[in-house]
Formats: sequence, structure tokens, C-alpha cells
Amino acid sequence: MNKPVKQHLIDPEICIRCYTCEMTCPIGAIEHDDNNVVVNAETCNFCMDCIPVCPTGSIDEWRVVTEPYSLEDQFGWDELPEQEEITQDAGGEDAEALDDAVAALLAEAHAGAGGTSRAPGSAAKPTINLYNLGKPVTAKVQGNYSLTDDPEHDVRHIILDFGANPMPVLEGQSVGIIPPGTDADGNAHLPRLYSVSSPRDGERPGYNNVSLTVKREAGGLCSNFVCDLETGAEVQVTGPFGATFLLPEDPKARLLMICTGTGSAPMRAFTMRRQRAGHEVEGGMTLFFGARSPETLPYFGPLKKIPSEVLDQHLVYSRQGETKEYVQDRMMSEEDKVADLLADPNTHIYICGLRGMEEGVERALTNIAESIGQPWGALRDTMREEGRYHVETY
Repeated sequence: MNKPVKQHLIDPEICIRCYTCEMTCPIGAIEHDDNNVVVNAETCNFCMDCIPVCPTGSIDEWRVVTEPYSLEDQFGWDELPEQEEITQDAGGEDAEALDDAVAALLAEAHAGAGGTSRAPGSAAKPTINLYNLGKPVTAKVQGNYSLTDDPEHDVRHIILDFGANPMPVLEGQSVGIIPPGTDADGNAHLPRLYSVSSPRDGERPGYNNVSLTVKREAGGLCSNFVCDLETGAEVQVTGPFGATFLLPEDPKARLLMICTGTGSAPMRAFTMRRQRAGHEVEGGMTLFFGARSPETLPYFGPLKKIPSEVLDQHLVYSRQGETKEYVQDRMMSEEDKVADLLADPNTHIYICGLRGMEEGVERALTNIAESIGQPWGALRDTMREEGRYHVETY
């Protein structure tokens, strides 16, 4: 019998096909086809360089196997296989040694999986990878609107019409936009992922359209392409992607949403979904939204029109006046509100935005949790295990 080994895998249901792990891997052990991103077991040396750069945690998956899954196996998966049961017919010391070895490998394999998010238990079942690199769908630009009043922070609201082609996205999912042309090596460009900012029934209900929130980045190939799109233009789209950063269907669920910049996209989708549900929703929503100034905060105008009983919003500016304020500062100022949410088992936390925001938000949550006698690390792990803690940063 082959000796059991640990194999590094990527969860195809959670992976958003951003290809960051592939570009990061120093030895070329990660590759992709039109369907999946996979790890070559013959090449991978478990250096772990790919783990911290993955925005979803889909890459933090492992199995103990007697024979590694082949690339062909992995390219064909829609979901990860279950951990196989490894046994040996022989008894006595050989079997005990095998059991000990497998137990050690399993413990080692699962040690890094604590950061992997889970979908809320009541969330709708998402559709994943309906359209891929080999079979993208064509969408027509229905509208392109400016969301900011600052030329150095050009953020656009893009509405895509999918016509007769289904695009069954849920709030919190992403789609990929394939920029035209080829790279320096003559290969087609890979998709750039954008979070959907409209609810599942569309920007306009019943019209099969989807909205995106896109910031123009200096030198950004795809962001400039998207921000310059004119009404009527056609784009190639992949997706949907993402199976964990989803909205709970439980009407009693309370949402604590923390975001910066275009990280507001899924929060807008969550809010619109709940607004359309109306009186059916009992749990409240609290938003901490950071930007440089009101002029650079996407959806500033529409946000001000949402009743406070629907959304308790805290808009925070880091470049207004003499004092810089960030979302973590406002969270500490509103410590009692946040503490009440942390103590409630119906609370779901969503954090989305630039990766640099994570440290400050974690520090604020640590301080607030400790103020109510809860070690934040343990509480966070419990919430993550229960599908109530979600982070998506880039």
C-alpha cells in the first residue's frame, strides 16, 4: 500500500479565479484551464506563499491521500471530494503506525484551514462558474455612471445587460471581465474580478441586468477599459464566482458591514436585497464605510436617502478636516453598538475593501470583544465556523 501523503488542493466552489495564487507561486506549481485553478502535486513543495494572497481562502484546502489527485481530476471538479478513509488490512503495530501517521497528517493539513470562511447556513445555494474562460458570456453595457466628484478617484457604476442569457448571481458574488487584446506573450488577458453591487433580481428587478462598482486605477488595464465603456458596448464576462460571502436568508439575521471604497459593492447589494424584502426582514443592518471625503465615497447621495431604521450608517472620512478618522476609529467611538452586535448570535460580519484595512478593524474588534469578556480570536473562529464572519479584501 502507498504511504499516505498530504495534498494541497483548491476549492473550486469558493475560488473566484483571480489567478493571484498562480502568479505568486515561486515554482509554478499552480496552473489553470478554462474551468479550474489547480495545484500540481508533483511540483508543490508546501512553501505556503500562495496562502496569504488568496482573497477567499479557497486555496487553504488539503487532503490526505494514498495516491494524489491528478491534474485531470482537479480540472474536472465542481466541488472538492470528501476526505477518503485510509485503512489497512494488516493489524497490530503496522495498522497502529498507519493510523498515527494519518492522524498526524490530517492534523497538519487542517491546521491552516481555520481562516476558511463558510457560507451562512440560511444562504441561498449559489451558482458557480456558469461561464468560464472557454465559454464566456457576452453582456451589453446598459449604463456607465460616475459615482464620485473627484477626478483622482474616478469610481463608476456599470450596468450590464445579459439579454436572454441567464446570469444567476447572488449578493456577495463576483463576475469576471475579460479585457480585449493579448498580453506581451500573445496570450489572451485573464479576467479581472469585480463584486456585484446589485441584488439577485437585478439592478432593475426582472430585467436580467447586473451592476458593478469599478474604480479607475492608474495604468490598470481592465479598470480603464471598464470605466471607459460606452452604452451599447459589449463585454466578455465569466462567473458567477464565490460561495461564502453570501447574505443570510434568515430575516432575524443582523448585519455588521465594514467597508472602504469599492468594497461597498456587496454591501449595496445586501442593502438593496433587504430593502426590497421590506417588512419581512426583522434584523437590522449597521454600516461602517470609509473614504477620503464625501466626494470620493461611492453612492454617497443614495446612501443618505436610506432610512436610519433600515440602515444605521457611519460614513467616515480620512482626509476631511484636521483629524483623520478611519472605520476602526468610528467603530471604537460606537463601541456599545458594536459590542451589542458581537454578543448577538444572530449577527453576521462582512468586511470588504483594501487589504490594509484588516489590521485596524481586527484591532478594534479585539478591543470591543474583550470589553464584553469575549476573546476575539475564539469568537471570530466560532463565527467563521457558523458562517457568520466573512472577509474579502484585495
